Amino acid sequence: MKIPAWLLIFIFISFIGKSQDPHFSQFFSSPLTLNPAFTGKFDGNLRLAGNFRNQWPAFNNVYTTSTLSVDFPIMQKHIPENDTWGLGILALTDKAAAGILTNNYLGISTSYHKALDENGYKQIGAGFQVMYGEKRLDYSKLIFEDQLTPFGFNLNVPSADIATITKPDIKYLDINTGILFSASTNNNNNFYVGVSLYHINRPKESFTGGDWYIGSRATLSAGGYFPVSDNLTLHSSGIYQQQSKSSELTLGAALAASLDNEANNPANIYFGSWIRIKDAVIPYAGIEFAGLRIGASYDINTSSLKSGSQSRGGMEISLIYIKRPADGRNIPCPKF
Repeated sequence: MKIPAWLLIFIFISFIGKSQDPHFSQFFSSPLTLNPAFTGKFDGNLRLAGNFRNQWPAFNNVYTTSTLSVDFPIMQKHIPENDTWGLGILALTDKAAAGILTNNYLGISTSYHKALDENGYKQIGAGFQVMYGEKRLDYSKLIFEDQLTPFGFNLNVPSADIATITKPDIKYLDINTGILFSASTNNNNNFYVGVSLYHINRPKESFTGGDWYIGSRATLSAGGYFPVSDNLTLHSSGIYQQQSKSSELTLGAALAASLDNEANNPANIYFGSWIRIKDAVIPYAGIEFAGLRIGASYDINTSSLKSGSQSRGGMEISLIYIKRPADGRNIPCPKF
């Protein structure tokens, strides 16, 4: 298989350790990759979250990213009534260039949220996460220029570029942390702001033995929801991320229409859109019932890449299930 020039450039960037972390347009549906302080920060006994993203499908599986996480409150009988202590487990896999480059992560996170008022409507919390990371390069799928002969590419000819790959399988530990403040004026609204820092220890990664390190990623996120009528609720959120020399600003909102006015496990439909500034418009639709929320979005490129990508930035699907007891605390928590 001949590797196009743009793909080789991508592989080279990965070699020197300056590529961006995998990310989701539906960042609000992947809480443990957004901020460790979101661990356990929901109204219920258990939360399962899953995400799948296929970026730039016009280029045949350039990036596919999947996550699965579970988090839950712990020690509820041994801490103050309106405090929350959460524990979570996260698995993530990211494949680039049709599987030539694979990143796998498995981590555990915890956070503690302290109530600032007697109702628990205002809370401030901090989270911590430890990840085991593994990056693999399958260079057997690569074809380089020096393997070109008058009769075509000859894979039996050793490439000088492949000879520089001394460590195709990299393993490391990664440390992440974050803080989160959330507030509510009643049972019908919530507002939050959080800051997280990933790759605090800047793990070393290099396929060629060089001194290249993963750049720390700083994220500022904020959002909230409030009713605009008896059956409609507006959810809005945004993030600003910076890693090495790359940055991203995404803002948007979705309107939720209630189908049953149920307080504990409501049924809603969602329509909205987010915008990644100077990059993409991201229409979003979702449905929620019996504690399960399913979301779908599609990136429509608006940047200079739109000609090559045919404006097809990427499809994304998210699932979040929250198990709520009938006698729950009903403390409003971040949702989008």
